[in-house]
Amino acid sequence: MLLGDLAGIADDSDVTGFALDHRKVAPGNIFGAFRGARFNGEDFIAEAIRRGASAVVARPEAKVEGVPHLAADEPRKLFAELAARFFAPYPETIAAVTGTNGKTSTVELTRQLWRMAGHRSASIGTLGVTTADDQVKTGLTTPDIVTFLSNMAGMERMGISHVAYEASSHGLDQYRAEGVPVKAAAFTNFSRDHLDYHPSMDAYFAAKMRLFDEVISADGTAVVWTGDPKSREVIGHATRRGLKLITVGPGADTIELVSRQSTPLGQQLLLRHAGKDYKLSLPLIGAYQMNNVLTAAGLVLATDGDWATTLSGMGRVSPVRGRLERAVISPAGAPVYVDYAHTPDAIEAAIEALRPHVEGRLITVLGAGGDRDHGKRPEMGAAAARLSDVVIVTDDNPRSEDPAAIRKAVLAGAPGAIEVGDRRAAIAEAIDMAKAGDIVLVAGKGHEQGQIIGDQVLPFDDVTVARECAA
Repeated sequence: MLLGDLAGIADDSDVTGFALDHRKVAPGNIFGAFRGARFNGEDFIAEAIRRGASAVVARPEAKVEGVPHLAADEPRKLFAELAARFFAPYPETIAAVTGTNGKTSTVELTRQLWRMAGHRSASIGTLGVTTADDQVKTGLTTPDIVTFLSNMAGMERMGISHVAYEASSHGLDQYRAEGVPVKAAAFTNFSRDHLDYHPSMDAYFAAKMRLFDEVISADGTAVVWTGDPKSREVIGHATRRGLKLITVGPGADTIELVSRQSTPLGQQLLLRHAGKDYKLSLPLIGAYQMNNVLTAAGLVLATDGDWATTLSGMGRVSPVRGRLERAVISPAGAPVYVDYAHTPDAIEAAIEALRPHVEGRLITVLGAGGDRDHGKRPEMGAAAARLSDVVIVTDDNPRSEDPAAIRKAVLAGAPGAIEVGDRRAAIAEAIDMAKAGDIVLVAGKGHEQGQIIGDQVLPFDDVTVARECAA
């Protein structure tokens, strides 16, 4: 593709691709020079040009010599728009999900429902790129824009027609989830998280609302879970944009949750759709799992799915990796669950999901990540202490911080908790103390396969460790 055709300028240079890292620039690439939290891409413009960059996308003030300077006050947005034109075409049906918690489960459950309806489908998010045949880890909820768009285009070439992706607040704020035709966008919930990045809760919410204000196609459909205090505001954003609206949950217009009852292996739901009541035996435990399934069903309906097939599919969904995943039954007969919960709200939701199944004590193991929002740490500890019978505070991913200082902050909200710094030892202690009728919850890392300590990533999988400790 010629640069002139792509960027609307008089230049017949060939564009061969896009690069965000100056070290990865190949001849003919368009280089995106952006200011970041740790590095300023503008410092590497000259090196990118030396390596063969055909043009540079940067702020008007940036110094670019020898190649076209594609200037914009929001260079990330311009870069995304250009890259989107280059990588197209994309799968015909694309849905996006935002919210503090539940994004991973919702996109994966949407993929499952589409697949059961006969579509070749995929999901993109924290678990990586997942199809019916494969899973490729990306390490990020929302990958960089070049990876995102090339993955999307690659799936179209593979014959995948339906894709659901996680739209994180970071990704939306940094224009990393742009350029593809989004037919439906869903909101799951909103609570405290990522205040190490966003200056305020208002800014955090505003970043998420870009999905409805700008990213979704103008003729798209917003799917909103009604059981969150912010739901009404999200509906307001969708209405002002002129989007079609599907609501799911308590008091909803499209899929109304009439009643819910926990069962030994899941939950029994009574749903109302189009004036009729339907019973659903959902094979997942926990209220928040129900929220995610209903939101996924809303996305399927928003992308031309039919109710009968969707309802049938909801009764056959599979658990999502690291989301209330039962890892093992201890020698004493206590189930051990692993969950990705790493915010106060998610801790509360995970514990409340397990509580109806507890005959004895609920034992929670948790920590907090380093180099992340400090303020949520005591709130996480407080949520666990308020709702659990026993709390063990341990290390999560301390990263560059002092692990003991992180544990101290969590313990400030859970003064009666047990402190066991080593995560394996903490999981072992929880399993050892669990008796028949108890349930153990290991929270925070979920599907993750490593523990980040300093600049090292050490192999660590909560599910595998729980099984080893119970052996």
